[in-house]
Amino acid sequence: MPEPTKKEENEVPAPAPVPPPEEPNKEKDVGNASPKDEEEASPSNALPPEWSLGESPASEDQEKQNANSQLSTLFVEKPQTGRVKVGENITFIAKVKAEDLLRKPTIKWFKGKWMDLASKAGKHLQLKESFERQSRVYTFEMQIIKAKENYAGNYRCEVTYKDKFDSCSFDLEVHESTGTTPNIDIRSAFKRSGEGQEDAGELDFSGLLKRREVKQQEEEPEIDVWDLLKNANPNEYEKIAFQYGITDLRGMLKRLKRMRRVEKKSAAFAKILDPAYQIDKGGRVRFVVELADPKLEVKWYKNGQEIRPSTKYIFEHKGCERIMFINNCQLTDDSEYYVTAGDEKCSTELFVREPPILVTKQLEDTNAYCGEKVELECEVSEDDANVKWFKNGEEIIPGPKSRYKVKVEGKKHTLIIEGATKADSAEYSVMTTGGQSSAKLSVGLKPLKILTPLTDLTVQLGKEICLKCEISENVTGKWTKNGLPVQEGDRLKVVHKGRIHKLVINSALIEDEGDYVFTPDAYTDTLPAKVHVIDPPKINLDGLDADNTVTVIAGSKLRLEIPISGEPPPKVIWSRADKAIMEGSGRIKAESYPDSSTLIIDTAEREDSGVYNINLKNEAGEAHASIKIKVVDIPDPPVAPNVTDVGDDWCIMNWEPPAYDGGSPILGYFIERKKKQSSRWMRLNFELCKETTFEPKKMIEGVAYEVRIFAVNAIGISKPSMPSKPFVPLAVTSPPTLLAVDSVTDTTVTMKWRPPDQIGAAGLDGYVLEYCFEGSTSAKQSDENGEAAYDLSAEEWIVANTDLIDKTKFTITGLPTDAKIFVRVKAVNKAGASEPKYYSQPILVKEIIEPPKIRIPRHLKQTYIRRVGEAVNLVIPFQGKPRPELTWTKDGAEIDKNQINIRNSETDTIIFIRKAERSHSGKYDLQVKVEKFVESASIEIQIVDRPGPPQLVKIEDVWGENVALTWTPPKDDGNAAITGYTIQKADKKSMEWFTVIEHYHRTNATITELVIGNEYYFRVFAENMCGLSEDATMTKESAVIAKDGKVYKNPVYEDFDFTEAPMFTQPLVNTYAVAGYNATLNCSVRGNPKPKITWMKNKVAIVDDPRYRMFSNQGVCTLEIRKPSPYDGGTYCCQAVNNLGTVEVECKLEVKGGLSFCRLLLQGVPPNIIDSYLRDLQSSTPEGY
Repeated sequence: MPEPTKKEENEVPAPAPVPPPEEPNKEKDVGNASPKDEEEASPSNALPPEWSLGESPASEDQEKQNANSQLSTLFVEKPQTGRVKVGENITFIAKVKAEDLLRKPTIKWFKGKWMDLASKAGKHLQLKESFERQSRVYTFEMQIIKAKENYAGNYRCEVTYKDKFDSCSFDLEVHESTGTTPNIDIRSAFKRSGEGQEDAGELDFSGLLKRREVKQQEEEPEIDVWDLLKNANPNEYEKIAFQYGITDLRGMLKRLKRMRRVEKKSAAFAKILDPAYQIDKGGRVRFVVELADPKLEVKWYKNGQEIRPSTKYIFEHKGCERIMFINNCQLTDDSEYYVTAGDEKCSTELFVREPPILVTKQLEDTNAYCGEKVELECEVSEDDANVKWFKNGEEIIPGPKSRYKVKVEGKKHTLIIEGATKADSAEYSVMTTGGQSSAKLSVGLKPLKILTPLTDLTVQLGKEICLKCEISENVTGKWTKNGLPVQEGDRLKVVHKGRIHKLVINSALIEDEGDYVFTPDAYTDTLPAKVHVIDPPKINLDGLDADNTVTVIAGSKLRLEIPISGEPPPKVIWSRADKAIMEGSGRIKAESYPDSSTLIIDTAEREDSGVYNINLKNEAGEAHASIKIKVVDIPDPPVAPNVTDVGDDWCIMNWEPPAYDGGSPILGYFIERKKKQSSRWMRLNFELCKETTFEPKKMIEGVAYEVRIFAVNAIGISKPSMPSKPFVPLAVTSPPTLLAVDSVTDTTVTMKWRPPDQIGAAGLDGYVLEYCFEGSTSAKQSDENGEAAYDLSAEEWIVANTDLIDKTKFTITGLPTDAKIFVRVKAVNKAGASEPKYYSQPILVKEIIEPPKIRIPRHLKQTYIRRVGEAVNLVIPFQGKPRPELTWTKDGAEIDKNQINIRNSETDTIIFIRKAERSHSGKYDLQVKVEKFVESASIEIQIVDRPGPPQLVKIEDVWGENVALTWTPPKDDGNAAITGYTIQKADKKSMEWFTVIEHYHRTNATITELVIGNEYYFRVFAENMCGLSEDATMTKESAVIAKDGKVYKNPVYEDFDFTEAPMFTQPLVNTYAVAGYNATLNCSVRGNPKPKITWMKNKVAIVDDPRYRMFSNQGVCTLEIRKPSPYDGGTYCCQAVNNLGTVEVECKLEVKGGLSFCRLLLQGVPPNIIDSYLRDLQSSTPEGY
């Protein structure tokens, strides 16, 4: 057994960069790059060297992920192994289903086992990803651009998502673009694919083909590459690897680095293992270590696993030496070994070389015919050797779908080609680790014989065309028509069965006519045939109606194109009423074309309507057809419409259809109107009116209008009809309003009402008042407005007035006492009588006693003040029936009617004073009496005038530039309180008066800033609400402002007492409120200290009641009642209290309810009239209602 070559341990610099260290129990890979590949992968150009170097072992995490990948599968489509030529592009695709994924998974691409390609993306590598929303699939792509030979190798794709993991591996093969066969280098054929596996040492020939010439590799002397690497400069590592075909340079450098690390002397080993051993396959290797202590226990390991003694592994002990023999070395023994002694160990590397396989029997050139089976044979030096076949330099990969099969019988290897074709003609070569052989294969054609040629055919249109021929060889062929390839389809089928070829065309068409040729593949012989298709003439009227009618609008041009067919093209003749229509010029003419014939009518007229005939004739037969042409037009205008009825803003009109409908049914009508004085017509309907009656609306009352009609058919709109006779929309008024009983006696009933809300353009001519007795009808209640309606005939109602009533009040006379009547009133104008207004209840004809009641207006509940000379005109309403007696007194005495005028009516009394005098001031009492019922009321009238001058003005003191004045109030205050005084001064020299002080309230004053040395007089005017007094009181003495100073004595003033008991300056006023609307009560008070205000209702204090709000601002006190009801009516009192006294003021609040009261108030009816009306309505309501 040969001994392994021993390697010396030399110190050399570590190569840079150094890849990550390789774990001892992981695989080692050797690449397959050729010398040319190494040049392209050098650091000076192309991609980084990692692309062409070996693969690192997988990490522990990766092993865990590989374990997980067996449990979780994410890929729906995995990348497949591919082949590409140098310089071309290739794309690998992986797809991941995302139905159960909440986010995008993470994907990584690797070359080998450790190199992540994400950092290598750039010019030659692109990574892409996309997402299809419909299928919810992630697509990941890795594209290699302009591939190089060193890109070849194993790749891996890994995808992870949370705890799920999946991975797959695939290979990339890169071939030379040229077909040359390279020189064979046995060293470059070795590729270590794994350690400790059965396929270790598998050959890789992808880097051996460089040119077509096959040469036997010359034997080279044994060279120890380890010695070269250990003694060489690191810059020469790649050159040595290139020269001796080492592709796993990275792995060798790792081992070289580990050998150099053993520098320190070992305590356990006196002599350690050599750094590396090399042995041929089948040889025996010897590992020797020498121990420093022979008692130490020694254990041997291979890739981390302890080696046990066996027939393969033999252990010997010689003194301190410990020896291990490995017999019959195989490629699986190529690995790392180490031995342990105590706590120390030493390791080494074992490299196993495989002897080359030689080709013992060469391939031979072969000739064959197409379709035959071809076998190429050779023999090699060993049984079941790994042999690869090539065609024109490209490797042949046998498989289930491949036409090539490889048969191995011991040392004999055979390449089998089933059904050879001309494309199989090429140079075939076989390659082993120690040699190669090549031969040429020529595949030719057999001579062709035509057994049955094609024949010419004449086929009728629609029939089947069948072209058939038979040749001597079973080969495919091509059919052509008029020199163009025939394309198979639904109608055209190409049949090849053995040596018979058919072309079948179903339903022959005109286009199928032509020259057909069949050409067998790989032969120059041709089989021609002609096909002729005939067809009788036909007329196609599918585009017309069922009765072959063509409608044309009068005045337009008709171009009727009728499709025709026939082979040869038929002759066409158009005719009408046995008169032929010639081709050429004219208003009616015909034009003929190969596939159609056209009838042309320029400017169609009504007379052109009729039947037109078309006749076709050719060699195959004749065809005839008739076409009816109908010329239509717009209809004639309708006659003028009639207006049959008129309303306030509408009318009803009708008309007759037009005499001629234009040959098309009338679809409807358009209506227009205009004012008589206008020329602008306005369309009333935008959708056709199907009837001959219409109701125009939204016209202006009192304006004259005219209407007209347009008829419409499918062709268009007719001209307008003549306008109708002018008409004016008029309407009756709305019913009168507020019908009420004014008064009732034993024989009469007086009714009153208000004019209608809407009178209209016809105006109002008057009213008609009607009545009927209760026994002649039955009343029924109306749900709409709460008023009674009566189902009576017109004969039962009695007209109370013979002529129209101009006023809104009328008395019905001659009525029997104790009778009950119903009353209604109508408004009448030119349009007629309006709807009647009914009184809500039957009226009893009997005088009713109503207690008197005086309604004092709000402004008279306070003192009524007027100036002297102004007019006094006071209206005081009252109630009471029968007509009450009125008595006026002034200050308890009768009124002098010569000075004061009194006017009395049934509902009010008036005091009128043309020019008021101060003597007219006083208290006026009114007494209203109805039989035994009496009602009284009082009003205060105050006639005021300007006051007189103050009584006396005198100078109290003069000092310095100041003068003190005093005066007494005027004797006559003008019947009004004095509001102030005006003081003036005058120089004695000029006696021109100048105002010093205005609106002064006191009766003493000090005049300052007087001129020293002057002498002054002073005067004072009194002032009240009417103005200044006509005269002024002047001082009798004058005041001289002396030049010499004078000692001024300050006057002594007593402190003024500002305290004051509470006093109401504005009292509360009796008032009323509307139910549901907020009401307020107001008064004003003064006092010092500020009084406390308390509001009371019916002597009960109002405290914390949300329905009331109280305000006090600058002495003005306000009580707001929110949305009062009749329950809130009563006596309200405002109480003011301070430590000087208590004062109260009260008023009455009456709450009026119901919708009628509010509506009447909003319409401007005075409250007293509303109250009287509601009272009458309540009193006249019988108990039964």
